[in-house]
Amino acid sequence: MGNKNKTISFRVNEDAFEALRDIAEERDISLSAVFRDYVEALVAHDGQVRVVPESELAGADDDEPFPPTIEVPKSFVREHERLELEAEHLREQLEEHKRYVNYLREQLDEGDDDDVIHLEDLDGEPDEPSFRLG
Repeated sequence: MGNKNKTISFRVNEDAFEALRDIAEERDISLSAVFRDYVEALVAHDGQVRVVPESELAGADDDEPFPPTIEVPKSFVREHERLELEAEHLREQLEEHKRYVNYLREQLDEGDDDDVIHLEDLDGEPDEPSFRLG
């Protein structure tokens, strides 16, 4: 998967549009850049983005960072990375197995039916010599 840009379209009322345009002009960026910044922040923080006026932001408590953070032990991170590598390895093995099964199916489809003996064909003919496996 490449890093391809996608387009998102939606409608806002005229007042919201004017407010967004003012924000873009204030920051000296395009209106599209405002949306890109917001979407990037939203994705980076797993949907935990809160839009507040700057006046409220200045009075916010520094004790409560947003989004909330938690420290994760290194052992957890290492285990997660190990599991990701193992999952990737299993995906590769699955793809290899699928290719091998497809190869065998192709061989079966291409092969002559003379090479294949169906057991039900052997049971119904008493004139033929019987075979015993063992």
